[in-house]
Amino acid sequence: MQTYIPLAQIDEAAQEVRKRTLHKPRIAIILGSGLNGLADSVQKADLIPYGDLPHFPVSTVEGHAGRFVIGELEGQTVLVMQGRIHYYEGYSMAQVTLPVRVMQRLGIETLIVTNAAGGVHPDFQPGDVMLITDNLNLIGMSGLNPLMGPNLDEIGPRFPDMSQAYDRGLCELARKVAKESGVQLREGVYAGLSGPSFESPADLRFLRLAGTDAVGMSTVPEVIVARHGGMRALGLSGISNKANLDGSTVTTHEEVIEAGKVITPKVEKIIRGVLRGM
Repeated sequence: MQTYIPLAQIDEAAQEVRKRTLHKPRIAIILGSGLNGLADSVQKADLIPYGDLPHFPVSTVEGHAGRFVIGELEGQTVLVMQGRIHYYEGYSMAQVTLPVRVMQRLGIETLIVTNAAGGVHPDFQPGDVMLITDNLNLIGMSGLNPLMGPNLDEIGPRFPDMSQAYDRGLCELARKVAKESGVQLREGVYAGLSGPSFESPADLRFLRLAGTDAVGMSTVPEVIVARHGGMRALGLSGISNKANLDGSTVTTHEEVIEAGKVITPKVEKIIRGVLRGM
């Protein structure tokens, strides 16, 4: 497992992407479980499987296609990650966040990140969409921060600030778009855990006491690396299931994928509106 990826290897992967597309994206979108559909709307698209890129991890999870889709969407040139890499797949944090490093070397300035999450807030229901206003970095608190190892001084500082991890201007734009589109937009704190097991009722009660509104197995490491490199970040969680605080129900990955069919149109409306607004 590669726990640190030097700049030379990041640049090799970025160079391979440049060879395969004439597009010069400035906005990247990471699609979570069950949310792959938006990538199919990208026009004049160049498709680059992760397996074709040097040093690149390959997505192994159902619902994650595992490729870059680079082209035009709502008047913007975008790079869409159709499927992400997760720590629980056996990759290091450096490998999980390598795509964001490559984005930075391609000159991408804004990251829109989506995920499927369990609703911990008692008012949240499956099918809801939550604007991430902050995150609880439980993986990083336990020592698994993606910035571990020598700092990449060419990209960002040793000790990056995370007080505004999710860009306030982009959050306000998302609120405006949701209101105009008639999409109810929840807001709250997203807790990032390692997975792959779903949380126990005791885990969930602890998370709720800590101020968590939704919980998932991604996003936080990607946003940390994005902010380290000065990228603006916008986060959206699709609430795929209601958290099982009392142990009375069973959560499955199939449930998460199925909920994506309801969530995807809502997330698409918001992302399209944000792209137009930018």
